[in-house]
Amino acid sequence: MDLALIRDILTVCKRLDQKGVVNAYEGNVSVKRDGLLYITPAGKNKAFLSEEMICVLEEDSLTQVGGIFPPSSEMLLHTGAYNLREDVKSVIHCHPTMLTAFSLCLKPVQTNAYPEVIGNFRHIPCAPYGRPGTPEIFDVAADLVKEYDIVLLGNHGVLCVGSDVYDCMNKVEAAESIAKVVFYAQQIGNVADLPESEVQMFLEKQAAITKARRQKG
Repeated sequence: MDLALIRDILTVCKRLDQKGVVNAYEGNVSVKRDGLLYITPAGKNKAFLSEEMICVLEEDSLTQVGGIFPPSSEMLLHTGAYNLREDVKSVIHCHPTMLTAFSLCLKPVQTNAYPEVIGNFRHIPCAPYGRPGTPEIFDVAADLVKEYDIVLLGNHGVLCVGSDVYDCMNKVEAAESIAKVVFYAQQIGNVADLPESEVQMFLEKQAAITKARRQKG
């Protein structure tokens, strides 16, 4: 087992807790490396996790080989993402306030006015509702996860994938900040879209970044 990797997970969990993104009942973090799957345990406060509390499973059999608690009840979201995309090495499922609010309304985070949305994410799509803790929750989102690194789960929260646990964390934090800006701008009204040529330029930039990441993975 990789103790340095476990410590990285703990560091990310503490930061996400400080940001109000996870709590004892919501949110889970995992990393896949060297044939093992490391994942946070079910029903534990993410701010107070310790090394021995991180569940370690064999990737193929999902036999638990480390950790004193069972894995998160949302493990199917994590294994679904790993099985779907070879470039995915870490998964975070969480319930940030603004992103989750969009998911409860089944609305994507989308705008042609904000370069950070277009250039980093294109947009943040929303999957239909799938029952938590069952295969359905990932199945209804799978087609979106093929194309996007962060997806809203209808009436539930967020699924984010990345090249490592810090990459995942950064995407979640950026997406939550972006969702707040988009929401407030829409409340103010008269949002000024970028010229179409600018939108296309940022879309091409985002496509190139995504292609490079996947090739590296």
